[in-house]
Amino acid sequence: MVGKQGEDELSNMTRSIPADRMAVLFAIMLVAAAGNTAMQSILPAIGAKLHIPDVWVSLAFSWSALLWVLTAPYWARQSDKRGRKVLMARGIIGFFLSMALCGVTLWAGLQGWLAAGATFILFALFRSLYGGFGSAAPPAVQAYVAARTDPEERTQALSLVSSSFGLGTVIGPAVAPFFILPIFGLAGPLLVFALIGLTVLVMLRWRLPDDMPRFAARGAIASYPLSAGPGEPTAEDENELDPAEQESLGWRDRRVRPWLLAGFFGGQAQAMMLGVIGFLILDRLHLRLRPDEGAAITGIVLMAGAFATLLSQWGLIPLLKMTPRTTVLYGAAFGGVGILMTGLAQDLHAIVIGFALASLGFGLFRPGFTAGASLSVPRRDQGSVAGMTASINGSAYIISPAIGVLLYNWHPMISYGLMAAFCGWLVVWGWSALRQNQPAN
Repeated sequence: MVGKQGEDELSNMTRSIPADRMAVLFAIMLVAAAGNTAMQSILPAIGAKLHIPDVWVSLAFSWSALLWVLTAPYWARQSDKRGRKVLMARGIIGFFLSMALCGVTLWAGLQGWLAAGATFILFALFRSLYGGFGSAAPPAVQAYVAARTDPEERTQALSLVSSSFGLGTVIGPAVAPFFILPIFGLAGPLLVFALIGLTVLVMLRWRLPDDMPRFAARGAIASYPLSAGPGEPTAEDENELDPAEQESLGWRDRRVRPWLLAGFFGGQAQAMMLGVIGFLILDRLHLRLRPDEGAAITGIVLMAGAFATLLSQWGLIPLLKMTPRTTVLYGAAFGGVGILMTGLAQDLHAIVIGFALASLGFGLFRPGFTAGASLSVPRRDQGSVAGMTASINGSAYIISPAIGVLLYNWHPMISYGLMAAFCGWLVVWGWSALRQNQPAN
């Protein structure tokens, strides 16, 4: 999967883990994210072709996100008990089975062999495998890397595997249109990614040895992978903090409460934006009767948004050395302007520009909110605040996308106006409420 030069770079970066094994770990994270975002780009078109109400299409994704949020903390705690390789395999098996069964179900529905209602009920059932088991793989990968690298190498190695999760959100919608095959139609991308998942599982079984960790480590909870919203999961080193020093942090704690409120309102706006965009493309470009073309164009728009998000997270924040408060305020401002531009857009060019600007804004906002919450409390409270931010990030995708679609079907600008209002309120309120007071360790 990597060339000779790439292998040398990987080997130099992670001398404790051979390059071929790092390639397998990279592929696990990449495929887990890419498959989900590929499905995100085609599902509105499939719903249109089956004449399923938009809100039910959105709820099918929300169901998977809910299961991911509920099960991710459990799997993150299990890596030391059950073994990292076992947990990685479990996550990839869940991904493979979910993609294969969902693909076959949607193909049967598109062929008229299943009624539309039965198709989506079965689809939601099989999505449970991804939401319930797919979240096992990312923390196991991180823990595997953290347990086999020396402290001076660990940050670079974890950044490498974490970057694949964000990269997958770009690749998924980019390649999905190429997998719309003549025989399987819109179900093709799901079946192709199922085959890719099976290939990764074989590589995992063949190339990765069983667990013999050099250090105790636990992977952090990974965010639910969505286009234009890649999370940057990291790993926790259990040796760095004595459990006796950890305290339970209250949700109403004055130090962290403003950052949690910012994360909540900004997260709702981003979740609604991602839930609505596929349907807006079908309507504004008059593609309800041409869903295959709509799926391809949706992939282009989502890919532009994901690139913009990665540009902000991997480029602007480190280049400009932005503080958490600055990234949240600027991110909310850019997000609000981009949302309004998208809601008012009438052609593809305007939709791409508006969505990319909004995605760039949320790419600034998310790490700013997370870092601000972390820096507002001392070292002993980091475990509690990490759990809070993970909950805030994940909870936004459970019901908000469906609410956004409901409001959009009522009137598009009601939905987009609410998203922009969240961002506008966050800028005005956050200007005085968000203050960075670095606590003593």
